[in-house]
Amino acid sequence: MDTRTKEAGPEGLASALVASGALLSDWLPTFEAVPRAMFVPDRIWPGIPDGTRQTAMVDRKADPRGWLAAVYSDRPLTTQWDDGEHQGDGLGTRPSSSSSQPTMVFSMLADLDVEAEHHRVMEIGTGTGWNACLLAHRVGAKNVVSIEYDPQVADDARQTLAEFGSPAPLVITGDGREGFADRAPYDRVIATCSVGDVPMAWIEQTATGGVIVAPWGPLYGGEAIVRLVVSEDGHARGRFTRSSAFMRLRQQRPDLPSHDTYLRGRPWPASGRKSTTTLSPSALGDWLPQFVIGLCVPDAWWKAERYDDGSYTLWTHGMDGESWASADYVPGASKFEVVQEGPRRLWDETEAAYRWWNGRSRPSFERFGLTVGPRSTVAWLDDETCPVPRAEWLR
Repeated sequence: MDTRTKEAGPEGLASALVASGALLSDWLPTFEAVPRAMFVPDRIWPGIPDGTRQTAMVDRKADPRGWLAAVYSDRPLTTQWDDGEHQGDGLGTRPSSSSSQPTMVFSMLADLDVEAEHHRVMEIGTGTGWNACLLAHRVGAKNVVSIEYDPQVADDARQTLAEFGSPAPLVITGDGREGFADRAPYDRVIATCSVGDVPMAWIEQTATGGVIVAPWGPLYGGEAIVRLVVSEDGHARGRFTRSSAFMRLRQQRPDLPSHDTYLRGRPWPASGRKSTTTLSPSALGDWLPQFVIGLCVPDAWWKAERYDDGSYTLWTHGMDGESWASADYVPGASKFEVVQEGPRRLWDETEAAYRWWNGRSRPSFERFGLTVGPRSTVAWLDDETCPVPRAEWLR
């Protein structure tokens, strides 16, 4: 017998998820009743567990054993590229729909804390429909509504859910930012796409004391799951629970200025001011420091220009289209050249943010929280009395 076939199944995946603590005992019957394989299309691109990249396409018809092994592995599976425009076998430019990593699926469901046959749930981002079906099995199909922006993805999910069993949860084709007021208020809201701004409609359509679970990340980079509780004052507050890497809500994908916008045809370094730093650009590459920098340095983003010798230039750009900074990384160096131009000194801000975080013993995602209200969103460290400062205040 092919050992890969023997190991690739729901029992093996369940054992791994239970052992890791992601799949709790109260969700195990639902996992067993709603097989992931029922909600995965024939053509998939398995990702590595952290979700940062995808591997080669696996076709169920050509490689059924490989397909089954991918489905019952703890990996995210890309199911659509480039909003459906990419039809080839290779990798597209941007993944746009997927079956999320099982560890993340059940960790988020644990954060959601739904009660069987009691809670009404709204999901943002139907995808393949697996998560919606898991919720429907838990609380009843009549208590679940799922919203999907992509019409084809929504149609495919409806068909799969109908084939799985009746009744099926309601799948709405629409803008997830608007929620679905017809069935509000909801006791629980869960998003399977990341946001940089929590839509107020989600808070307004959630009952007082209700919970919103969503991947949230700043423009700069980094992302984590936030668990918000809605209060009577119209705000939602809560902590981040763990790191995450989800596709962005389509309507919140940033429209980034091109690199050429900043230099305006002038040769580098244009009129930028040169300096040196002892902070290595390589220290900024991990998800957590990116997240912290993003909290402290709003409206800024980065890209790396890499060279054959292992060196690279870390570019930071402001959304104002004028402010930019370059920091040159050279392997083994102790000092690094920096150039900055524009109204904001973006490297100074980045360095101030990093040193603020480093000076507080590098707090993890779980020590940060978020308060979302009608007029503002405030990130904080440990509690609301300690808002995360803007880096320009730290300089």
